[in-house]
Amino acid sequence: MRLFESIVEQGHEQVVTCFDKASGYKGIIAIHDTTLGPALGGTRLWNYRTEDEAFFDVLRLARGMTYKNAVAGLNLGGGKAVIIADNPSANRELIFRAHGRFVESLGGRYVTAEDVGTSPSDMDYVRMETDYVAGLATKSGDPSPVTAHGVFRSIEASARWRWGSPSLAGKTVIVQGLGHVGRYLCKELHEAGAKLVVADIRQDKVDQVVKEFGARATTDANVYGEKGDIFAPCALGAIINDDTIPQLRVEIVCGAANNQLLDAAKHGEALDKRNILYAPDYVANAGGVINVYSELAGWSSERSLRKADEIFDTILGVYAIAKEQGILTYLAADRLAERRLKAVGSLTRTWPQWPRKG
Repeated sequence: MRLFESIVEQGHEQVVTCFDKASGYKGIIAIHDTTLGPALGGTRLWNYRTEDEAFFDVLRLARGMTYKNAVAGLNLGGGKAVIIADNPSANRELIFRAHGRFVESLGGRYVTAEDVGTSPSDMDYVRMETDYVAGLATKSGDPSPVTAHGVFRSIEASARWRWGSPSLAGKTVIVQGLGHVGRYLCKELHEAGAKLVVADIRQDKVDQVVKEFGARATTDANVYGEKGDIFAPCALGAIINDDTIPQLRVEIVCGAANNQLLDAAKHGEALDKRNILYAPDYVANAGGVINVYSELAGWSSERSLRKADEIFDTILGVYAIAKEQGILTYLAADRLAERRLKAVGSLTRTWPQWPRKG
């Protein structure tokens, strides 16, 4: 990877590579934009095949957090961290305490939280070394229920835009990925009367959702070709691509996974040509960062859920911009985010803010 070229192209402010000999910790922290506030984004633990793959992932994820936080109306910039390691790791305390020390070294420019492969208990280890961490088990805790609720409301909004009603009764929703968010999403969909088709690389998770919510199981190999109304990707990103798009037999793609489009321009257009409505992922899954922000802002859990409810109207706003301007939905979401970044970035700073010495 041509690192500096990638940073310049995507507009990142800072990328930090980190290593701790004692624990074997290897991490990358990417800060994309701090116009709206300190960069907030989770820490992902993943066994990347190559270092280039890890850099590519953290840069994309950090940029996505800038746009997600802006669209969600939060006073936060965008950042992300990845830890290159097997999961689960037997050395979690030392690894996450080392990570916390590198987060601390940034002096508050980056605030971390949990993400794929990490948990609130891991963040408790990070908290031993830095105050710049949220999503703690003793505070806002697991953001998955709020994330899932925001995705659920996005699916309802998408149904309203496509079919004229937000009702999901009798609709078939194909859910790929049954981690914390996927399972909570299945619960809400089931309660709304949707029919579920589910897939996950872990059979025990599939069995649990089949038993609890009457879902029908499929495999990761066959999930893209399942016939239904809505496809909800809730695993890793880049799964909407040249290979999978021709297989899709749905009218809506709306899920919790980050960076679902492998190539936003190419694959956003490919979905549009097939008349498949795409809910931009960083709008749909903003409930998680809303939950984390609630901890920083001192919100109650009820207020977090109310804020996540607003994603319904945000998604409809994105679709309206796309229709009015004749652009793809992912571009409409970007324009909504960029509008806020520009507005806040152009505010005039008034002085003195506080007495300065020297």
